[in-house]
Amino acid sequence: MGDGGPDKEIALTPGKRVLFLTKDLDLIKQQLYEGLDLRMEDLTVDDLLDDINTDVMTPAWVCFDHDPAEIAKNAYAGLMHNGLRVFRENALKDGNFEVIVSGQRKGTGSSRETAAQCERWAGISIVIAASFAPIHERNNINLGQLMGNHAMLERLQAGESIALSEFTAKYDSVTQLIVERGGLFPFAKLLKAGDLELAPLNTPSRPMTMAERIISRNLVGQPEDQCVQPGDPVIAEVQGGYSHEFTTAQVHSFLQAEYGEDYALPNPSKFAVFEDHLLYAQHNPKFVPFMNKVQTLRDLQVAFQQHTGVRDYSAVDGVSPGICHQVAREEFIEIGDFILATDSHTCMGGASNALTWGVGATEYANLVSAGFTFVKVPESIRFELVGELHHGCTAKDVILAILADHARQELTLNRSMEFGGPGLTSLSIDERATLCNMATECSGRTGICEADDALMAWMMKAQPHLSEAEQRARMVAPDEGAHYDGGVHTIDLSTIVPMVAHPGDPDQGVPSDPTNGANISDIGQVAVDIAYGGSCTAGKEDDIAYYAEVCQAAKAAGLRVKDGVDFYIQYGSRQVKDLAVRNGWHDLFLEVGVKLIDPGCGACIGAGPGVSITPEQVTVSAINRNFQGRSGPGKLYLASPLTVAASAFTGQISMWRSDLFA
Repeated sequence: MGDGGPDKEIALTPGKRVLFLTKDLDLIKQQLYEGLDLRMEDLTVDDLLDDINTDVMTPAWVCFDHDPAEIAKNAYAGLMHNGLRVFRENALKDGNFEVIVSGQRKGTGSSRETAAQCERWAGISIVIAASFAPIHERNNINLGQLMGNHAMLERLQAGESIALSEFTAKYDSVTQLIVERGGLFPFAKLLKAGDLELAPLNTPSRPMTMAERIISRNLVGQPEDQCVQPGDPVIAEVQGGYSHEFTTAQVHSFLQAEYGEDYALPNPSKFAVFEDHLLYAQHNPKFVPFMNKVQTLRDLQVAFQQHTGVRDYSAVDGVSPGICHQVAREEFIEIGDFILATDSHTCMGGASNALTWGVGATEYANLVSAGFTFVKVPESIRFELVGELHHGCTAKDVILAILADHARQELTLNRSMEFGGPGLTSLSIDERATLCNMATECSGRTGICEADDALMAWMMKAQPHLSEAEQRARMVAPDEGAHYDGGVHTIDLSTIVPMVAHPGDPDQGVPSDPTNGANISDIGQVAVDIAYGGSCTAGKEDDIAYYAEVCQAAKAAGLRVKDGVDFYIQYGSRQVKDLAVRNGWHDLFLEVGVKLIDPGCGACIGAGPGVSITPEQVTVSAINRNFQGRSGPGKLYLASPLTVAASAFTGQISMWRSDLFA
């Protein structure tokens, strides 16, 4: 994956160009198509686009190609202006750019490594931003991309050369080696061959957070009681992982390229493949022309599974066992596990008191072939929950409030978000999963909840083959006196009110973003065309119970889904659907006019029923992201399952209360 690594002195290549991603989209077009060249000294960081997300860089349909060279042809295909692509096909590559520049939080959203690949294979070798989302930053490092700040760019444009060590000084010693060698695969090969020596870990005994404790007990080549602290570069074992049909093809291809056609995995039983993301892609007219590529991804996943012998969660007769994150926590994530997978919502497993996060295809390919991975110990931030939620509020409202406050201030950036306190015990395990699931929307590294008797009861019901004594012994709690770089923040659940994240105004440089929080009481009347309940965030058992509560009240009032509104509910797993059938909810939903969808992903990634079709349509959705174009071209408001269901019957975004239909 690397090409020998960068030069020791970094300078701009004569004749190569710098592309500034400005909030003024016309300026981007002038750079792409009219030869305009800008200079950092004439701009400010405020002039540059913030929160460029991975869906903008490589929308879902671009990811149907698994060859990075093909992906690069459609780099930034999701950046739209007046309904048209700002970047035409091959625009980034044909522009002869080697540097790309943006503002805050580059690469938010999905863990898809394709976002970093589209730049590298289009000729970009230096990425400039004020800050980076953690998974995207790691993907750049794994591909050997240099990342710098705007002051460094001014110096480069002034003709100065900058030492490579200045680009890598902010990194730990192992990350420095990865960048210097040109990426993760070249580094890993040298490490396996004994041609690299890692500095010994000498962190003294100290109180540790939950994330630190789990990493410390999985250390490779260290004493049994070795402590860790934020920033420590370590090699750690993982208890398992998984990929899905959007990512497995690249994993398979990368392993073949690096280790030959006959490569083998040392612990295939620890890993799994899921067919869940693209089952319903043909329902989106935009994806129909690419169904041959979708089939190729499916076929390559089958080839990988058969070649390696990893656990198989393929669809049967067109029906998936469920969304990978939901099924993983139902069937094989155990308390205290360290799990990595090729999807940013892997962090949902933190509800099981496990350490789980998403990685790119390169990192995943490396860890499944080695059985261990490189980890830079993350900082932590603590959320102490007190009080109880009022009826009508859910964990989704809690995390929307955290997004609008703590995440917008970047307090959660690249940190493990720990949830604990007496208020946590008032939340079900499914509700805790919602908090952890959306840690990635906070640009956090992961989310993790403290363990208690409620979790143990849930685990024993979900996985009755487990030993309760062993699971209790695996429970992880923060040590007294543990340090939180992000601070300790008390969230009084009784003060939470129903919220949405509004779709922003992308044409004016205000991106659609989950941090756009607003109280429903403050947004006025917002008519909706689509109400969608589903996704890993909101297709769990408790979420289905929320939809049923509202639908039962609507039925009692003689109501059906409002004319002109399409209300979709998609089950998160086979187990969730079975519960709905047993409880009579499945029939209830059909009776009041809900359109039901079998388990799997769908509208959340624009690949299934429930996506908007026109820019004028308004959706209220219980999914996790409202990035422009992710779930169709319309405007999307994020909301809780209760709000989504209530809105489906009123025809406008509405807070749920028990007398709403009276």
